[in-house]
Amino acid sequence: SIYLDGIVTLVDAKNVLRSLNETPSEDESHDPHHIPGLTTAHLQISHADVVVVNKSDLVSADQLSEVIERVQAINGLAKVHITDHGRVPELEGFLLDLHAYDALGSFETADNSHSHLDSTISTITIAVPLLSLNELKSVDAWLRSILWEAVLPQESPTGLVRSPRTSFEIHRLKGRLHFNDGSVKMIQGVREVFEIFDSRDSAAQKTTPADGGGRPRTTVLQETGKIVLIGRGIQAMPWTDSLHASLHR
Repeated sequence: SIYLDGIVTLVDAKNVLRSLNETPSEDESHDPHHIPGLTTAHLQISHADVVVVNKSDLVSADQLSEVIERVQAINGLAKVHITDHGRVPELEGFLLDLHAYDALGSFETADNSHSHLDSTISTITIAVPLLSLNELKSVDAWLRSILWEAVLPQESPTGLVRSPRTSFEIHRLKGRLHFNDGSVKMIQGVREVFEIFDSRDSAAQKTTPADGGGRPRTTVLQETGKIVLIGRGIQAMPWTDSLHASLHR
């Protein structure tokens, strides 16, 4: 069967900064799907699960560091590999068999919503509290609103209201949701398409030694989750407040 294993973007370390700084070409500007102000380089980096920075031998250490920082400012989730002469140590796990959409594992990322390196596209992290299973429908409705309609629900004195359609666009979305019954669900999204599915990893557990010779007691740790967004125009918006208001309506 055919399935999406992951998105790999190849970056030219020598020329990528020029590509990111240039004005979009005339062809891009006339593309009905093109977003004003974004270059093709921005879009390709923002959608990637893996970014391979090649031609590292043609730039200085400082220039390479600047390239890596700029890539991570655009996409704080992607794995970044440095290569030269197009050589990779191995294909499996590097370019192939990424399993980027099977499970998220640990997706630690810095919130760069206030990054000055590249304000065109940024990465933000939203804290998600421990959920009940009934609140999954609220999370799903919130995701449909921001991904399908570009509308951020907001709380008002009269209840939850739908803000006017705004200019933000979500390119990638990943999330990990923890529930009070110990189950864990993952979220994967590319543009308007997203999926919520059961995690292969169960919630973390803690085993407490038994007193008086009894059996050890195992309890599920009550962890919180998070949602990571990569997109344009997402800075300085009340994402966390919006999600929490949607959960408590």
